[in-house]
Amino acid sequence: MTPHTECTGRNDALRAARLRRGWRTIEAAAETLTRHGQQLLDERQFTVSARTWRRWEGERPGWPAEETAIVLHDAFGRWPEDLGFTTPPGWVRSEHHEEEQVNRRVFTSITAATLVKGPTAPQHVDPALVDYFQQQLEGHYRADMLLGPHDLIGTVSAQYQLIDKLVRSAKGETRYGLLRAGAAYSALVGWLYQDAGDMDGAAFWRGITQEIAARSRDPHLIGYSLVNQAQVRTDLGDGHAVVELCEAVLDDADRLVPKVRIMAMQQQAHGASLTGERRAVDRLLDQADRLLPNVDDDLPWGNACRRTPGYLEVQRATCYGRLGLSAEAGSLWAQVLTVVPETARRDRGVYLARQATAAATAREPDQAVEIARTVATIAVETRSARMCRELATLERAMRPWHDAPIGRDLKEILAPVTERS
Repeated sequence: MTPHTECTGRNDALRAARLRRGWRTIEAAAETLTRHGQQLLDERQFTVSARTWRRWEGERPGWPAEETAIVLHDAFGRWPEDLGFTTPPGWVRSEHHEEEQVNRRVFTSITAATLVKGPTAPQHVDPALVDYFQQQLEGHYRADMLLGPHDLIGTVSAQYQLIDKLVRSAKGETRYGLLRAGAAYSALVGWLYQDAGDMDGAAFWRGITQEIAARSRDPHLIGYSLVNQAQVRTDLGDGHAVVELCEAVLDDADRLVPKVRIMAMQQQAHGASLTGERRAVDRLLDQADRLLPNVDDDLPWGNACRRTPGYLEVQRATCYGRLGLSAEAGSLWAQVLTVVPETARRDRGVYLARQATAAATAREPDQAVEIARTVATIAVETRSARMCRELATLERAMRPWHDAPIGRDLKEILAPVTERS
């Protein structure tokens, strides 16, 4: 039997939403939504059949169950009544109730993927597993740059859960090696939640990272975990907290490998940019730059400073943009983007969005809009909340041209991003 590629019913809204997601057949849509729902709700019994989906796209789509509505909303960013479903008589949406239900279920999903209830049955843990998990990390970092956060959260958090389970049976150095690997995995999941715009999830996982790092007794990981906390505070706009956390790391600078010191210095520079201190930004980034040639450790985590072309200039350009130094920021972004590879798609999109904002602030709206065309495509593909935030910043910078043709062009370019958001 051949897959159905067309639906002859009348629910065009759901069909259009399905096709925008790239789900070309009803069977593929039902299968993908089933997996999505099982992960979101942490409920393996959740199922949507192709027969059900076919009815949804027909003349009488009905009204989905509460859990299904939540899954549909998470997948499409729209509630059932906006997807062509038939609302029950007298039905009124309770916004507060919906938000409460979604937050509760999402938080349950976050914690369920983290905290393995014990005790667990003892098992033999081979020391080779430490190397296995460490080697997997680099692949996850590369996939993050290519895919964005949403497709990786489930995979990486599941591996963390396995590590957490193995730690309970491991002994001696194998146990401490798994703790160190676990801290790196939880830090990556925290980053993925942060990039997806879920700051509650990010903060939760950053807390897990700090706990596991402390248990590992590894000073480098403990410093790394505090920098991770500072990253969350940067996105929350709390510059003083960023500075305090990074200063706590650098209090033990003599014990730390250069990589961790560089991470703390560059993040402290972001805190300084939030409090309007340009001199501190330049001083910290210059110090980090002098340390960069000394990075020679073999730690499998935190390698952005040697993996990312123009790493410190990216930080400086971002800080300058925050400080309103549009000419300086624009010049730096032009340099950085010549060395950032096309394969680093998500990062390149974020940098381009910041370059567009610098152009708009420098009163070059045509250049800003031209750059935004590329960013919008990447934002829809990667669903990076960071990129969407940068585009929202661009829209604010373009307000002087809101009613002009160039402003209307920008609105049209960003419409697919707004719809997905």
